[in-house]
Amino acid sequence: MENLEGAQLCFPQLLNSSCRKPVHPQTGVMLLYCLSFISILTAALNLLVIISISHFRQLHTTTNFVLLSLAVSDFLVGLVVMPGEIILMETCWFLGDLMCAVYYLLALIIISASTASMVLISVDRYVAICYPLHYPTKFTLKRVRICVCLCWSCCLFVSVLLLYDHLKQPGRYNSCYGECVVNIAGDVDLVLSFIIPISIIITLYLRVFVVAVSQARSMRSHIAAVTLRSSQTVTAKRSELKAARTLGIVVAVFLLCYCPYYCVSLTGGEILIGSTTEAFIAFLVYFNSCLNPVIYAFFYSWFRKTVRIIVTLQVMQPGSCEANIL
Repeated sequence: MENLEGAQLCFPQLLNSSCRKPVHPQTGVMLLYCLSFISILTAALNLLVIISISHFRQLHTTTNFVLLSLAVSDFLVGLVVMPGEIILMETCWFLGDLMCAVYYLLALIIISASTASMVLISVDRYVAICYPLHYPTKFTLKRVRICVCLCWSCCLFVSVLLLYDHLKQPGRYNSCYGECVVNIAGDVDLVLSFIIPISIIITLYLRVFVVAVSQARSMRSHIAAVTLRSSQTVTAKRSELKAARTLGIVVAVFLLCYCPYYCVSLTGGEILIGSTTEAFIAFLVYFNSCLNPVIYAFFYSWFRKTVRIIVTLQVMQPGSCEANIL
């Protein structure tokens, strides 16, 4: 009986202080395999986006650099956050208290960076649609790079602030050896990671939607009387509107994936850490990182072209970065 109990412990030599190993039914094992596949798929798809935007010069636009920031955070979700979550679900935490603190810090930075990138996308589309004449001067590549760096820096600062107690004394909230638990300031996290960014995103995109509808009606009413010059202007406007629509879908999917996780806190509810409900809601947030490149594949022809070039290794040829993608 003692041997059986020892086999179920994370650290059999610590009978009185060791956590028990999680036991999963057959459906739970299948779920873990499914989540592992999603993790690999998320990292692979977002790596394609990163290579596409980084390699091909035609894609070095302000909007695409914001998408690159989102793709980097989504790639790290698949490479770091999801595998860590799978380890926490499947077995004991054997990496120690310090690595537990580092893992949650990295996870919080990465998820916060995804949210910050969504805010930047909303700001980009807001200026492009509502103030098209000022867009080329306000959103330069240099300014976008600075904004992206500031966003990641702010995410690092906020994450350290939220996990300060855990970083100062790793493992202070663990009830037994083999556990990896943190205690984040719920109200602060809710305001900084959800309420403020979501309010900005929804406000800006509502404004974009109203202006976009107005511009679309204006273009339809004048489509028959355009000259060559104005035709180019109409084409540019259509391109901006298409980008706004596509990125609007990205933002909408983001809201659908993130809202259930934070709405529970917003309504005052509690979710048991380690429960099936908590795992489902957490992976719904992470699954958003897998959906973004799928959306690009449906709506961006340049992404489909670059994937073909990358997969067939044509990207290794000299001068491939100058290829005509658009």
